[in-house]
Amino acid sequence: MKSKTILVTGATDGIGKQTAFELAQKGHKVIVHGRNKDKSETAAREIRAQTGSDKIETVSADLTDLHAIERMSSEVRNTVSQLDVLINNAGVFENDRIILPNGFEKTFMINHLAPFALTLQLLGLLRATPNARIVNVSSMAQSGSIDFDNLNGEKYFDGYNAYAVSKLENVLFTYKLARLLDEEEITVNCLHPGVIKTKLLHAGWGMGGANLHDGAATSLYAALAEELEGKTGLYLLNRNREMRSSAISYDQKIQNRLWEISLSLTGLSY
Repeated sequence: MKSKTILVTGATDGIGKQTAFELAQKGHKVIVHGRNKDKSETAAREIRAQTGSDKIETVSADLTDLHAIERMSSEVRNTVSQLDVLINNAGVFENDRIILPNGFEKTFMINHLAPFALTLQLLGLLRATPNARIVNVSSMAQSGSIDFDNLNGEKYFDGYNAYAVSKLENVLFTYKLARLLDEEEITVNCLHPGVIKTKLLHAGWGMGGANLHDGAATSLYAALAEELEGKTGLYLLNRNREMRSSAISYDQKIQNRLWEISLSLTGLSY
C-alpha cells in the first residue's frame, strides 16, 4: 500500500492515539494532533518508539479556540504538500454546561465547530491530493432531533443530549459536505467507532467497553480501504458495515441550516 499522509485529531489518547499508532505501524506518515505541544510530542515519541517509524509529525491546537485551529491549519498547509486523509477524531463529553471565552458551549465547539472549521481550512490541501478522504468520527449515540435555538444550551442543558446532538451534527456535516464535493476527488464519510473503553466513555457512561484496537478499526477502514475509493456520504460501523444513521440526518434542509449557521459562527465561507 502506498504511504499516505494522515492527520488525526485528538491523537494523544484513546481511540485517536490507537488510530495514529496503527497507521504508523502500517508505514503511513501520521500527523499527531494534541491540545498542546507537550501532549503532541509525548504521544509522538511513544508512537515512534513502539513502531520504529520516522514519519511522525506533530501539530497542536486547543480545539476550544477558533484562532488556534486557524493557526494549526496554516501550519499543516505550510508543512506538507499533500493530505491524503483527515480524521476528525477529537471529541469530549461534558456533564456540565461550560461556556468558553468565545461564547460557545464546550461540547458544541469541540465536537462540531472545531472539525467543521478545520476541515474547511484544509480543503485546499485535500483538493491538491488525488483521492483524498475526510473521516468524521461520530457515534451511534447521535440524537434523533436538533433544536437550532439551543445549540449553546441556551434553553436547557443535559450532558447526554449535548453529546448526542453534537454527534448528529457530525453526520449532518458529513452528508452536506459529501454533496458539495460530489464532483471532486474527495470523499467524506462518518462512522461509529463502537462502545470503547476510553476516558470519554467513562465520563458519560461509566466503565466498560471494548479495547482500543477495536475502537480504531472503523477509522482505519474508512481511511485506507481500497474498496471505499470514490464512495462518499456513508455512515460506517463494525469496520466495514454501511448503515443508516438517524432519520433526521438525511434531511437536506436540516443539513443546510446547520451548514449556514456553522459558517456564520466560525466566520468562514465556502
